[in-house]
Amino acid sequence: MDSHEKADINDFCLADLHLRIVFNDTGKNNMGLISSFEPFREKLSDGEKLFTITVDDGLQPIHTDKERIGQFDTGNGDTIVDLLADGGYQYIIKDIEGRSCCLLQTDRSFSNCRCALNGNTNMRSFGLNNALMITFAFAGCRFNALLIHASLVRNNGRGYAFIAKSGTGKSTHVSLWLRHIPGCDLMNDDNPIVRTIDGQTFIYGSPWSGKTPCYRNVKAPLGAITRIDRAKENSIERLSPTKAFASVMPSCSTMKWSKDIFDNVCNNITKIIETTGMYTLHCLPDKDAAVLCHKTISQ
Repeated sequence: MDSHEKADINDFCLADLHLRIVFNDTGKNNMGLISSFEPFREKLSDGEKLFTITVDDGLQPIHTDKERIGQFDTGNGDTIVDLLADGGYQYIIKDIEGRSCCLLQTDRSFSNCRCALNGNTNMRSFGLNNALMITFAFAGCRFNALLIHASLVRNNGRGYAFIAKSGTGKSTHVSLWLRHIPGCDLMNDDNPIVRTIDGQTFIYGSPWSGKTPCYRNVKAPLGAITRIDRAKENSIERLSPTKAFASVMPSCSTMKWSKDIFDNVCNNITKIIETTGMYTLHCLPDKDAAVLCHKTISQ
């Protein structure tokens, strides 16, 4: 196509997996929409990619030969999902105000994807970031990578992830570590990536960090995953494998309607549990909770 002559091709590495983002028309759509990816940029190469996503506003929605999977509230807006005749998917990503920001079409393996963006710069940025999260989560699960909703702190070379229902206080607890536990730094505050490689589990920073701009290309062995549970006094328990699975599963990006993807996610969680300490911290938002937690999970 003629527009390919002015295509902007960009390669990145997330969790030791390589991906490509192509902008067919760099007028309204360009890297300025996803500046959080810049720390993860790598030189262009012909090597194998986890996925390639092409941004092209000429993409049209598919109206026939599709099955409506459902409409899902992501917390930041609704996403409509259709199963296509070839086994791929079509997503319409809407923002909190109900405006359509992105049309995403994928193949069955999420390795070759196309999307069209709509609206103003903020809408396009929101749509593209969400399309990339979806694509990475479901392409990455085939390679033992999980996108997890967590706040992530590093201490003595190991990464410690904290999960919780929104508003429970995982970021608050991490801030207590940063304030009171020597030698800590924030790796990511919303969506780190966990990946098991050759029997060892690592956790990585990512381009997605919620309201905290912490987009760091960093990697550490995973020390523990701890669920935060607000309580009137501080205590901590190590979880059995069954409880650990039930604790972590709600924090992982998955598609329960796709057996292949759901099975991959479940297998990945099992691998993490086999290699990593899993805890629940019942706590107040205070220094003593951070000290108790650090002493217990860093042993």
